[in-house]
Amino acid sequence: MALLEVKDLHVHYGGIHALKGVSFSVEAGTIVTLIGANGAGKTTTLRGISALVKPSKGSVTFNGKVITNTPPHEIVGLGLSHVPEGRGIFANLSVDENLQMGAYLRRDAAGVAKDRDKALELFPRIRERLQQNAGTLSGGEQQMLAIARALIARPKLLLLDEPSLGLAPQIVALIFQIVKAIAKDGTTILLVEQNAHMALKVATTAHVLEVGTLVKSGPAAELASDDAIRKAYLGVH
Repeated sequence: MALLEVKDLHVHYGGIHALKGVSFSVEAGTIVTLIGANGAGKTTTLRGISALVKPSKGSVTFNGKVITNTPPHEIVGLGLSHVPEGRGIFANLSVDENLQMGAYLRRDAAGVAKDRDKALELFPRIRERLQQNAGTLSGGEQQMLAIARALIARPKLLLLDEPSLGLAPQIVALIFQIVKAIAKDGTTILLVEQNAHMALKVATTAHVLEVGTLVKSGPAAELASDDAIRKAYLGVH
């Protein structure tokens, strides 16, 4: 059974039909990526899964349970964490306080401490800045903090929306290294990424979205060598 099953998902924003019957699944232990141009519906798909927008039709099943009408905080409690585009950190709180927010649903102090240590091992730069206000961090450090905070909720599935957005190339490479390490450690990842080249490199499976419709799916390595995909998304002519 797939860890996540998205079936015939439709989302409307007023008169705009943003998602038009998107269906795909995510197997446990994999990295699945959604690629597509701006406005293709990638972010809306993630927001539909984590109940930040209400689908007008369709269903989302996570770990065997239908979560389509479940409130977002309960979805986090079930083991699904979402790192939104733009990071969503609390700029006025310290780095440490931001990390504590990741554990707000947990009651196992020893487990939280262990997961916090694990997250800080992945992100040594964050460990050095625990007492700093999160708003003073660089863009790359804020992205690291957002991912570390999500990991402290101990997710089975991590939704990552545009983790490389606006970051310098060497920081992008580092973020993707960490994404691979998180997956290796047993967390399943659904990745939305503008940088299709990097996304297809780390992913197991890829889906291509065009104006709210899923137009192509397959093993990421196959899509990376597909001529039409290379021309449209990888800048190869």
